[in-house]
Amino acid sequence: MRKIPLQLGRLVLVLLLLPLACLSASAEEDNKADDLFPEEIQKVTEHKVTIAGKTVSYTATAGISFVYNDAHEKIGSVFYTAYVKKGEKPGQRPITFAYNGGPGSASVWLHMGTLGPKRVVFDDEGFPTPPPYKVVDNAYSILDKTDLVFIDPVGTGYSRVGGEGSAEDFHGVWEDVKSVSEFIRLYTTRNGRWGSPKYLIGESYGTLRSAGIAHHMSENMGMYFNGVMLISSVLNFAIENDPNDPTQIMSPLSLLPAYTATAWYHKKLSPELQADLEATLTRARAFALGEYAQVLLQGDWATEAQTERAIKELAALTGLSEAYVREQKLRISMSEFVHNLLRDEGKTVGRLDSRFVTDELDAMAQPGYRDPSYMAIHGPYTGAVMDYLHHDLKFESDLKYHILGGGVKSWNYEEFADDLFDMSRKLRHAMLRNPDMRVFVANGYYDLATPFFATEFNFAHMNLPEALKKNVTMTYYESGHMMYIRKHDLKKLKADLDKFIR
Repeated sequence: MRKIPLQLGRLVLVLLLLPLACLSASAEEDNKADDLFPEEIQKVTEHKVTIAGKTVSYTATAGISFVYNDAHEKIGSVFYTAYVKKGEKPGQRPITFAYNGGPGSASVWLHMGTLGPKRVVFDDEGFPTPPPYKVVDNAYSILDKTDLVFIDPVGTGYSRVGGEGSAEDFHGVWEDVKSVSEFIRLYTTRNGRWGSPKYLIGESYGTLRSAGIAHHMSENMGMYFNGVMLISSVLNFAIENDPNDPTQIMSPLSLLPAYTATAWYHKKLSPELQADLEATLTRARAFALGEYAQVLLQGDWATEAQTERAIKELAALTGLSEAYVREQKLRISMSEFVHNLLRDEGKTVGRLDSRFVTDELDAMAQPGYRDPSYMAIHGPYTGAVMDYLHHDLKFESDLKYHILGGGVKSWNYEEFADDLFDMSRKLRHAMLRNPDMRVFVANGYYDLATPFFATEFNFAHMNLPEALKKNVTMTYYESGHMMYIRKHDLKKLKADLDKFIR
């Protein structure tokens, strides 16, 4: 297996939902899915939920579906949760296939954070309440507009390798795309949904998966999607390469506006820059594409005057001191930023959502980085989904439900390297093949894991024909990677998705 370059390896560790280094394999993974699930399972229950003031009656199916290879040999099992509105014609009603990222993450975040009929309760700003954690009917679900199928790729949730399969059949960029595509094909066929308007929605690494699926299924299975919804998008790894690599400049440029938003939130900017977030972000974008890019590109060719102007502006837009920016030679990595923005207060900020803070371990000479934004959601979502599956959906299993990590040891990027680590190329091809397919992109201003300006830059360089540019909708939220944990943005995301699906 070809190894990816060191710089891209670092990127993978920084960029995705959580580093693969945090993923560990348990002994149970040696068990085969056919031993654990001797047959496919469908646990069907009936429910009601009130969405936008109207009652929606629906069936919920928590199930296990087997995955087969080309010889129709079982190679694994996929756990899924499907919600179908009652009283509708299935072949005509929209259906949306949803998953999260990682790679190695179950679909619990989208499932119980924003899209599904139940959600985990946080306070209005998205901060957790004390345990035990509460689950309520989700008045902001999109189940009133589309049926929903939440997919846990093999190695996540209750999904496992089995039969004649091995981890290598699933744990790679294109292996993952193909196996999830096969599940979607099989579900669509078995449930008579080929005539339905069809959508994909993924978060984080799931956005890369969505682009790959849209391309793979249109080209190899003839399945064309009406829309692809990207939540906290990451399609092009090369944009955010190692920020300390002097031969490239995209990483520091792409991160800067998110740094500015974070510094604005924590009131670390001058009164002029604190006055209006949107105006300040416009200034950060302009600096990133202008003088900042020029100075980084010139390196030692830049004059002292140019360099000093850039240092002053970068310090102003990040809340960091001019001395620190000068010491870092105008290159501020994400790990350096989260540790240094609030260092004088003894705090470090979150990576998934930089509104969150925790005590600064590095300042106390203790190793490790605990992302405060992940710590805030890990417990609530884990407790909620386990209780919900058991009590509401009646799905019983002694298996460990892999929320994030545990079932994925490594990931194969070899074929992805042939695409220069850029899945937006495949999304472009899918849009050219199916010019009626629309793309929705949701960006959190305080997301340092998949910064919004990197996404803007990526779409600006996809080289889409003029007629297809109108098919792309960009939306923004004043929260982080999981923008829906903040109630105002949960409502806004619901309205934006409703409009997109209509």
